[in-house]
Amino acid sequence: YDLSSWSAGLVYSAEERMVLDRSQMIGCSKLFLDLCVPVGLTGTKLGCAEGGCGACTVMLSKYQPTSAKCCIFTSNSNLRVCVCSPLGEWVSGPLCSLHHCAVTTVEGIGSVAGKLHPVQERMPKSHGSQCGFCTPGIVMSSMLCSGTTLHPAMAGHRGGDSKVNFGVKLVGVATVSVCKTNLSAACSSLHPADFLPLDPTQEIIFPPELMVDTLTHQHTRGVNTNTYLTPSLSVYLFHYLSVHHSLCLSFSLFLSLSLSLCIVFGASCSLTLLGDVLKAAVGKLPPYQTEVFNAVLEQLRWFAGLQIRNVAVLSFELVGCCSLTLLTVKLGTDSGNKFFPGYRKTILTPEEVLLCVLIPYTKKVRHTHTQTHTNTYIVTSGMSVTFAEGSTIVKHLALSYGGMAATTVMAKNTASRLLGKQWGEELLQDACSSLAEEMTLHPSAPGGMVTYRRTLTLSLFYKFYLTVQQKLGAYIEGVRADYISATEIYHQTSPSSVQIFQAVPDGQKEEDVVGRPMMHLSALKQATGEAVYCDDIPLYENELYLCLITSTKAHATIQSIDTAEAESMPGVVTCVFAKDVPGSNMTGPIVYDETVLADVTCVGHIIGAVVADTQAHAQRAAKAVRITYQELQPVIITIQDAITHQSFFQPVRTIQRGDLDQGFTQADHILEGEMHMGGQEHFYLETNVTVAVPKGEDGEMELFVSTQSATKTQSLVAKALGVPASRVVIRVKRMGGGFGGKESRSTTLSTMVAVAAQKLKRPVRCMLDRDEDMLVTGGRHPFYGRYKVGFMKSGKVVALEVTYYSNAGNSMDLSLSIMERALFHMENSYSIATIRGRGYVCKTHLPSNTAFRGFGGPQGMLIAESWMSDVALSLGLPAEQVRRLNMYIQGERTPYSQILDHITLDRCWDQCLEISSFTQRRAGIETYNRDHRWTKRGLSVVPTKFGISFTAAFLNQAGALAHIYTDGSVLLTHGGTEMGQGLNTKMVQVASRTLGIPSSKIHITETSTNTVPNTSPTAASASSDLNGAAVHNACEILLHRLEPYKTKNPKGCWEDWVTAAYFDRVNLSANGFYKTPDLGYDFETNTGRPFNYFSYGVACSEVEIDCLTGSHKNIHTSIVIDVGNSLNPALDIGQVEGGFMQGVGLYTLEELKYSPEGYLFTRGPGMYKIPAFGDIPTDLTVSLLRDAPNDKAIFSSKAIGEPPLFLAASVFFAIKDAIIAARKESGLSGPFRLDSPATPERIRNACEDRFTKLCPPAEPGTFTPWAVVV
Repeated sequence: YDLSSWSAGLVYSAEERMVLDRSQMIGCSKLFLDLCVPVGLTGTKLGCAEGGCGACTVMLSKYQPTSAKCCIFTSNSNLRVCVCSPLGEWVSGPLCSLHHCAVTTVEGIGSVAGKLHPVQERMPKSHGSQCGFCTPGIVMSSMLCSGTTLHPAMAGHRGGDSKVNFGVKLVGVATVSVCKTNLSAACSSLHPADFLPLDPTQEIIFPPELMVDTLTHQHTRGVNTNTYLTPSLSVYLFHYLSVHHSLCLSFSLFLSLSLSLCIVFGASCSLTLLGDVLKAAVGKLPPYQTEVFNAVLEQLRWFAGLQIRNVAVLSFELVGCCSLTLLTVKLGTDSGNKFFPGYRKTILTPEEVLLCVLIPYTKKVRHTHTQTHTNTYIVTSGMSVTFAEGSTIVKHLALSYGGMAATTVMAKNTASRLLGKQWGEELLQDACSSLAEEMTLHPSAPGGMVTYRRTLTLSLFYKFYLTVQQKLGAYIEGVRADYISATEIYHQTSPSSVQIFQAVPDGQKEEDVVGRPMMHLSALKQATGEAVYCDDIPLYENELYLCLITSTKAHATIQSIDTAEAESMPGVVTCVFAKDVPGSNMTGPIVYDETVLADVTCVGHIIGAVVADTQAHAQRAAKAVRITYQELQPVIITIQDAITHQSFFQPVRTIQRGDLDQGFTQADHILEGEMHMGGQEHFYLETNVTVAVPKGEDGEMELFVSTQSATKTQSLVAKALGVPASRVVIRVKRMGGGFGGKESRSTTLSTMVAVAAQKLKRPVRCMLDRDEDMLVTGGRHPFYGRYKVGFMKSGKVVALEVTYYSNAGNSMDLSLSIMERALFHMENSYSIATIRGRGYVCKTHLPSNTAFRGFGGPQGMLIAESWMSDVALSLGLPAEQVRRLNMYIQGERTPYSQILDHITLDRCWDQCLEISSFTQRRAGIETYNRDHRWTKRGLSVVPTKFGISFTAAFLNQAGALAHIYTDGSVLLTHGGTEMGQGLNTKMVQVASRTLGIPSSKIHITETSTNTVPNTSPTAASASSDLNGAAVHNACEILLHRLEPYKTKNPKGCWEDWVTAAYFDRVNLSANGFYKTPDLGYDFETNTGRPFNYFSYGVACSEVEIDCLTGSHKNIHTSIVIDVGNSLNPALDIGQVEGGFMQGVGLYTLEELKYSPEGYLFTRGPGMYKIPAFGDIPTDLTVSLLRDAPNDKAIFSSKAIGEPPLFLAASVFFAIKDAIIAARKESGLSGPFRLDSPATPERIRNACEDRFTKLCPPAEPGTFTPWAVVV
C-alpha cells in the first residue's frame, strides 16, 4: 500500500477555512494556538499548558457520518489527544487530530466592533471580568452544546437571575447582586431587559465543506518517532504495524456496544461518552447490576475537567498510564493490575494495540465501591465484595489501592484473611490491623504524606465497610445514624451570593459615576478576546525568541558550560551569558545582591539564555546546553536549616512596648506555642513576559512588559545595558494578573531580554511557560512563628512575645519590608498592653521570595489568630468571645505608637454577626456535630486591621498627566498599572467627577515611563489613593485654567470652553502630583506614623470536614468590610471576593513542595491546587460598610486590594473548630498545632482516632523526606 499518498493535508476551520499542507504539519506536537497567533486570533490564551486552568478553551465541532449529526464539545486548545507524561502532567497531542473539525475561538462568536454574543455581554455587565486573561476561556466554557445545534446553554448566564463574578484568581458564580441604602430596602442591580437576547443570526454554522466521510484513513508522521493514524480498514492497521512500532491510534468507529455481561467501549471512546453511556445504563438497569458503573462514574467525576474529558480517550488514558487506569483494578479482580507491571508501564508490546475496554455488570450479591482523593500522589481505592448466597459471609473480596506503590496494588493478604468471616465489627478490626501491616510505605516514599496515605487506606476501607453494611440492612443491623454521613458521596451545591453596598446619594448627577457600580473599562474587550496583552503584540519582522538556561543545583559554582550542541541546532542565533552584559551584572529592587546571570544559589537560578528564531527552537536548544557544577555546602533550604546555620539577612527588626517581664507576671496564665505557614505561588494567569525592541541609536530601547513596577524595570534594565534611564522606555498596557509577583521579580526577565536584544540589535521576546515561571520567580514568604502569651482568666491578653522567621530565599529582594509589615500586624486587631515582636529574615538557597498580596500582613495576623485560638481553647471559652474582648476601641495606640481614629472594627463585627445569623448558626452546628461522628462542622469569626501606605515612606507619591484635545476628549496617564483591579476605571471616574464631564470623553491608553516618570510600584493597596489624588490634582489645574472661559460663557458646553482656551493659547496639558502627608516611622525609637489609615473587616465562615479523609467544603461566609465611600462598589466587591478566595487558597489549598535539595515539585496546576468553582462558599455574602467616609483618601474612599485576603483565615479557623469537635470524640481537648495551609493531610492527621493510632509517623531524623517544609 502506498501510505505516502494518505491525507494530502490537514483541513480544518477556525473562523475561516484553513488548509495546511504536509510541510506545515511537520512536527505533530504543534498546537492549535501556534496557528492562531500569526493570523491575529490572540483571544485564546495559554495559561498553564496542562489543561488545568481553562484559559485556552475553544469549541470543537465535527461531523459524525455514522449518526449524520454534528458533535460539539469544548476542549483545551493545547490538548488535542490527551496524553499523560511520565511526570503525571498533561501534554498536548497532535494538531492533525483537528482534521475536518470546525474550531470556534472566542473571536468567532462576537466582537465589540461588530456584535457581542449574549454570553460575552453578560459576563462584563455582571462585573465578571477583572484581569481578563482567562475570560475568553470562561466564555467558551459557557458555550455548552447539546444535540446537533450550536446554541449555547445560557442557564448560567441568565440576565438578572445570575452573574459570573471573577475573583481575580478564579471565577465565582453569584446569584444575587443588590445595592442597599439600608438593610431593609434593596433594589436589584441587574434585570433581564439590560441584556441582549440571543440573535438567531449569531448561530455558528458548521462549515459544509467539512461535512465529509471522515472514516477514510489518515496518517501523520511527526518529527519524532510517533505516527498518528486513523485507519478505516484493519488491513491498513496491520500493514502499518508490520512497518512502524510507535503508533497512536484513533478508532473513530469503536464507540460503545452493550452485551449481555458487559458494555464494550472502543479504544477511541471519549471519557465524556463513557460517562454518558454509563449514566444511561444506571438509569435503565436494576441497581444491583450497575454498582461497577457507579464506581466508574464516581471516578470520572473527579477526573480532570470537562474540556479534558471531552477529548481524552480510553486508549490514551490506559496505555498512557494516567490516574484513570485505576479503574481497571477497581472492579474486583487483579487482572488489571497485571496490565501495569511498573510505574507508567503496560504489558503491551510494540506490535500490540488496545482495541476496547469491557466494563462488566455486577452480580446481585456483589458490592463495589470507589473512593478518590485528589492528586496523583494521594490514595485512590476500589473495593468489591461478594457474599455467599443469602448471608453476610465474605465469599470474595478485592481491595485495590492507588498511590501506595509504583503501581496500583491489591491488598491480597488482608482480603485472604477476611474470607469466610461475617461482615461485622470483628471483621473491621481485623481488616484495619491487617491493612496497617500490609499497606506500608517507606518514610521517604515519593509523594510524601506517608502517615496520611497509610491512614487513608484504613479510612477508605472503613467507608466501604459502612457502605456495604448499609446495603446489607436485610441481613444485619444497619449503620448507626451518626455514622451514615461517612457513606455519603460528596456533591457540590451550586453557590449563591449576595452583595450589599450603599447607593449613591439622592441628587447625584447621572454623569457623576463616582460611587456607582461602573463596568470595568476593558471588560467587553476581555470577553471578546480583543484586549491586547503583552504577548499579543504582533511579531516584529526580524524578531527572535529567548529561552532561559537555569541551574539544576541549589548551591554550586559553575565549572564549565558547553553550548556546542545547542548552537548547532536549527534556528539558534546565539547564547547569552554574563560576559554579554554591557553594564552591571548586579541587580535587585533595593539592595544589589543578585546577578542578572551567572551565580548558582538556587535551583532555577538564571545562568544564561538561548536566542533562536522560534520559541520551540529556543526551548529545544536550551535543554541541550551542558553545565558542569561543583556543588557547595551547606545547602540551606528550610527555615529550620537557616536557624541551625544562623543564616539571616540583616537587620533583625524589633518592635516593643512596655515591660514584658512585668506583663507576664500580671497574667493568670502563660501559654507558649508555634506555627508554620507555607508560601504561595502567585499563579497570575499571564506569566512573566517581555518584548524588547532596540531603537538603533544612542542605546535607546523600548520594552513592552507585564510588570507592576515600570520605573524599577527601567532603572535596572538601564543599569545592565550601561545607559542612562532616559534611554529606556517601559510600556505597560495591562497585565493578566500580578498580585505582587510582578513588582520586583519581573525585572530579571526584562533585563535578560534587553541584554539579548542589544547584543543582536534585533527585537527579542520571551514569555515564560508556567513551569518556568513557578521555578524561577519565587512567591509568598513561608513564615515560622514562636509565641508566648500571657492572659487573664477572662481571656484578656496582657502580654505577648512573638518571634517571626521568614524564608526569603537567595536574595534580600523586598523581604525586609515584608517582615516589617508582619511585625506591624503582629497583634492583628487586638489591644495588648505589653508586647514585643522580633523578625528574622532567613537567607536560603531557594529562588528569592517576594511581594504577594498582603505583603507579610497575612502571615503576621495568622500567627496572631493562632495564639488567640489557643487562649480560648485553654480557657474553654468561645473563641469569638475572647476575640471580641480583646479588640481595639477608638483612640487606643498600636504597639508602634500610632493612635487609632475613625475605627469601625466594632461596627464590622456586629454587622457580620447579624448578617451571618451567627447565634443560630452556632446552635445548628452544635446539633449537627452531636448527630454526626465522621463529619463535623466548624464556625469562626475573624477580624482584620490592615495598615494602608507603603512602609517605605518615599514610595507614597504618584504622578499623573492629563491632556485635553481640541475636540474635548481627554487623554489621561498616571503612574499606576492595570492588572485587573480596575485602577484605570477608577481613575477615569475620578477625572470624570473632577472635570465634570462624562466618562466616555476620557481615555487611558497605557502606563509608560516617558509620560509619568519615577513612579512607585502598583502595590500596597495604595494605588487608587495615590494616583487618584494625582489625577485629581492634574484635573483641578486644568479646571483652573478653563475657569475664565466658563465664567465668560456660562451657557456653553465643555467643547466650547476647551476651544476658547485653545485659541487663547492656554496650555491644555497638566501634570498632577501627590504625596501622602505625615508618614514615617523609626524602628530605633518606636515612634512615627507608618500608615495613613487602616482598613477594617470581619468575616464569619462555616465549613464541614470529613474526619476520615480530611477533605472539607466551605458552606457559608459573610464578609463585612470598610471601604469608606466606595469609588466603584462593583470593582471593590470583586476585589473582596477575589482576595478572599485567594486567601482560601493560601490557608487551605496551596502547598509548595520542595525536595531536600531545593527542587520545586509543584510547577503547575497538576500538583499545585489553586481555588476553583467548587471552593467558593456555597452561601457567600459581601457587605460594604455603609456611612463610613474616610477623610484621608480621594473622595472619602479606602484601599481594597489587600485587606480582604486575610479574612479567609475565618475558613482556616472554622476548619480548626471542626477538628476540635472531632478530637472531642476521641477524648482530646485543649490547644493543638495546626499549620497552614489546612490541607486534607493536616486535617486528617489532626482528627486523631483509632485509625490514626494504627499508622504512627516515623521518627524525624531517621529518614530523608521526599519533601520538606520550607
